[in-house]
Amino acid sequence: MTIAEVSKRFGLTADTLRYYERIGLIPAVPRTSGGIRSYTEEDCNWINFAKCMRGAGLQVEALIEYVALFQKGDSTREARKQILIEQRDQLRERVEQMQQTLKRLDGKIEGYEQWIASSDEKLRSSQSKQ
Repeated sequence: MTIAEVSKRFGLTADTLRYYERIGLIPAVPRTSGGIRSYTEEDCNWINFAKCMRGAGLQVEALIEYVALFQKGDSTREARKQILIEQRDQLRERVEQMQQTLKRLDGKIEGYEQWIASSDEKLRSSQSKQ
């Protein structure tokens, strides 16, 4: 697949794909004899992984380290697992914080809805007395 096709498939710009490759967020993409990137399905799997993990807020540095370790082979499995565990724990903490914020927002919105309902009731009551 060309960079344009992959860009369209994942909703990422070609510049973003090049950047991901340059910093090691995805492994190096093979090139044609003319030097044009030729993405394989495996490359697309790495892009999907990177996009998913970044979308969830995982640290770029941790993902780059994970990719580098992956490329070193099976002897790095435990280290890769530890990176994923650390990132999962951080993500769980962020999710918990977001849930607390969501509850707080729900409470604020409920307060406004009660205030609006009360104001509407007062307005109707005063209009019916006229």
